[in-house]
Amino acid sequence: MLSYQHAYHAGNLADLHKHAILAAALAYLTRKDKPLTYLETHAGRGLYHLDSPEAVRTGEAQAGISRAEAEGWLPADHPLLQALHGIRAKHGETAYPGSPLIAAHFLRRSDRAHLAELHPAEHTALTSVADFATIHHQDGFRMAQAICPPTPRRGILLIDPSYEVKADYTALPRFIGQIARKWNVGVIALWYPLLTDSRHRDMTGALRNAYPDALISEVGFPPARPGHSMIGSGIFVLNPPWGLAEEASRLERIFRTIR
Repeated sequence: MLSYQHAYHAGNLADLHKHAILAAALAYLTRKDKPLTYLETHAGRGLYHLDSPEAVRTGEAQAGISRAEAEGWLPADHPLLQALHGIRAKHGETAYPGSPLIAAHFLRRSDRAHLAELHPAEHTALTSVADFATIHHQDGFRMAQAICPPTPRRGILLIDPSYEVKADYTALPRFIGQIARKWNVGVIALWYPLLTDSRHRDMTGALRNAYPDALISEVGFPPARPGHSMIGSGIFVLNPPWGLAEEASRLERIFRTIR
């Protein structure tokens, strides 16, 4: 459960999909002069560098955020690019923000953030860049259960496990149901991979049945390497902010052009 390290995959096509939707949601939520809470169950280290040995080894960022910038997939005023430029101004041109630092770009002094990360090395790295948040060195599902409903009550929860444990696929609909009952106004976002064996389908089917008005956005893309099992990215969003469905549709159109 503690072997996954996102440094090998930071900035890849799945990150592009996930982070573009997250940034759009945060940009909308922070337009209103009302405080909010940001929660994340699997925060990672928060900051990555695309010239690191891990990133260079896989080359996934070159096919993801680097290509997106070079070919203009996102408009210049897109919230993800705004966050990316802000992080680079502070941490250098090779920096790439994980979701905690994307959130930090939008959060205001009145907002609150809770980040959970169980991996010891990732947790240590996270504490050095996420002083805006309360950082929990514990299981992220337990953290969310303990805090929800949060104060401020308005806010967003990002669930982004590594899925190294196959049981996550069956446990997640139940977990989301528990959180939604406790926090019915919360924006609950779940990222999941699309794999060649389609193991996500039972999970998304259960979520569709339980929450027919939720947003589900799925995009496909070529595998990062021959034989690689991830061939797409999916996001489920309960209580999606206004305009997020349109942003998801726009991204889906872009991804259909990727070869």
